Amino acid sequence: MSRFESFLAPQFEDYMLYRQQLGYDTDNLRCALKTVDRYMLTQNADASDLTPAFFLSLRANLRTQNKSINRVLSTTRMFFDYLLRKDYCQHNPLKDIPLLPEENFIPFIFAPSQINELIQATAKRLQIYAKDFVKDLGSYMAILLLARCGMRISEPLRLQREHFRADDRTLYIEKTKFKKDRLIPIPNSVVTEITNYLSVRRSFWHADSNSYLLAMSKEKPFYDEFIRRRFHQAVNDIGLKCRRQTIGNTNIAAPTPHSLRHSFAVNTLKRIKDKGKSPQHALPVLAAYLGHSEYKHTVKYLKLLDAKHRYQLVNFIKTQNRDP
Repeated sequence: MSRFESFLAPQFEDYMLYRQQLGYDTDNLRCALKTVDRYMLTQNADASDLTPAFFLSLRANLRTQNKSINRVLSTTRMFFDYLLRKDYCQHNPLKDIPLLPEENFIPFIFAPSQINELIQATAKRLQIYAKDFVKDLGSYMAILLLARCGMRISEPLRLQREHFRADDRTLYIEKTKFKKDRLIPIPNSVVTEITNYLSVRRSFWHADSNSYLLAMSKEKPFYDEFIRRRFHQAVNDIGLKCRRQTIGNTNIAAPTPHSLRHSFAVNTLKRIKDKGKSPQHALPVLAAYLGHSEYKHTVKYLKLLDAKHRYQLVNFIKTQNRDP
């Protein structure tokens, strides 16, 4: 884990510990504060530099989308509010710095057929006779859970073996993004795949004591970047690899593992609508299944009707922004 290096390093670590004790996930928090930490180092900043002008300069130097810049600013503002309560400083230099207007965002949505192709492409990369077969199979299982159960990428990687309940076909997910534990039903096909995976693991790894449901080795769980690489290999294999684009004030997303979660939400509600039932009535159940603390977080996933609607919208935006 990378450590803070600026003169505020002790305060950053104290704040991280404080947020952890409140039960919050601190991965995104550390990432945002590391951005500030690095800028302070490049500017050789000390306490006298903590002015609004300094953070306006930081904002101007961040070469990323406005949403990401706003996340850094909001996180840093909360950090200084914490320092105020601790009497470390006398004012919050970000108090009056406004957030930037955020661009429109179009997520990547997989059609159900494309999800099936992605899963098949991942399976085809299994090295049946290689010593890494169990690791390959575990990465396939992680992508399967993202696609079939709408999980965040961190969730299948943190599952313990005891969290899988084959008899009642459920997975117990602890300490989600919003610190809500949840018990979710999973499809019979997924139950079968998990059961087979664990059986294979027992056959290959004698005296397997790894408590994680999915594991890279007898000792180690999977890490995020490994699964991302396998996902992007499969996306390339099925011909869906593309770059993120910014057209006008709209960001058009490329496929990422989180796209499977977006797709799960969109495709689930579309199936409900196609059956003549009310998506509005299903929304609370979907929000609970996804582990959202409020419906508004689920609604953010539902900007598009399906993959076809996304394709049409992207083409329309491209047409409207062509040079005359």
